[in-house]
Amino acid sequence: MGVRLARLMMTQHQASGHRPELRSYEDSAVGNQNGKSASAFPLSAIHAPVRAVERVRPLHDPDQRRKYRTIWISDIHLGTKGCNAELLIDFLDNVDSETMYLVGDIIDGWRLRKKFYWPAAHNDIVWRILKRARRGTRIIYIPGNHDEMFRQFSGLNFGGVEIRRTAFHTTADGRRLMVLHGDEFDAVMLAHRWLAYVGDAAYTILMGLNRYVNAVRSRLGLSYWSLSKMAKHKVKNAVEFISRYEEVVSRAAAGRGVDGVVCGHIHTAEMAEFNGVAYYNDGDWVEGCTALVEHFDGRMEVLHWPEEMARREEARDRRAAIQVAA
Repeated sequence: MGVRLARLMMTQHQASGHRPELRSYEDSAVGNQNGKSASAFPLSAIHAPVRAVERVRPLHDPDQRRKYRTIWISDIHLGTKGCNAELLIDFLDNVDSETMYLVGDIIDGWRLRKKFYWPAAHNDIVWRILKRARRGTRIIYIPGNHDEMFRQFSGLNFGGVEIRRTAFHTTADGRRLMVLHGDEFDAVMLAHRWLAYVGDAAYTILMGLNRYVNAVRSRLGLSYWSLSKMAKHKVKNAVEFISRYEEVVSRAAAGRGVDGVVCGHIHTAEMAEFNGVAYYNDGDWVEGCTALVEHFDGRMEVLHWPEEMARREEARDRRAAIQVAA
């Protein structure tokens, strides 16, 4: 499947004058420099103190297209009914950046192998991303476990989209961040891959319930709400897994000598600090619909897009009420 999709991308961009090219970059094995497995960082062996990173929310004009230095998004899961395509399209239509990282699980190859599902809205997302690349935005794609078929193309450039296994980003204030999807540090993925597939099936059922819940909320005029996100935070084992995962990823980043790490995979947006190493997770576009952004001074922020959309509508309603009153 990955080869067929890649050939299709090559055909489309060659027709428009673009040719895939090989670019050199730093692409060593994640979590080690000696070829050892990332599982060398056992979940149970890490007990690092955590300090939450202060979040700074700037003021925005709700009708103005926002500009950021860098945007990170992941876990879109195109090819599934769980993908919140309309929210992501709204996000892409309202933000710009110099660089955009696609941090894995952009396409869900696991689900597409079982049943093909690809509505027009998913094409619209791909088109918007490729359009950014044509207009000069640097697009870096780091495949995850659900779109691992694209990992074989690491080092290639398709129509302005650079495919990498791991990337390193320098912020405006000089910090060096390692960027990767993060499945390399998932104990279930490493030791019990079959269990990951079972969990994926159960997660798909939960997301189906999530769609029905939000369809009812939409008819009632209520904003988007994630049933699966709420359930995950209510289950003690899930909370403990997320905490351990964050510590493992941060420990691996410290071993690489970087100031912080950006990842996805667990569908939980977060900004924290573990023993002096910044941990950033950009979340997902299935449950929380979040993105991580870097401002031009190097400040980092997690955007919860359903909340951003609600604030935008409230601001427009207030403005309209003022105009009517005047």
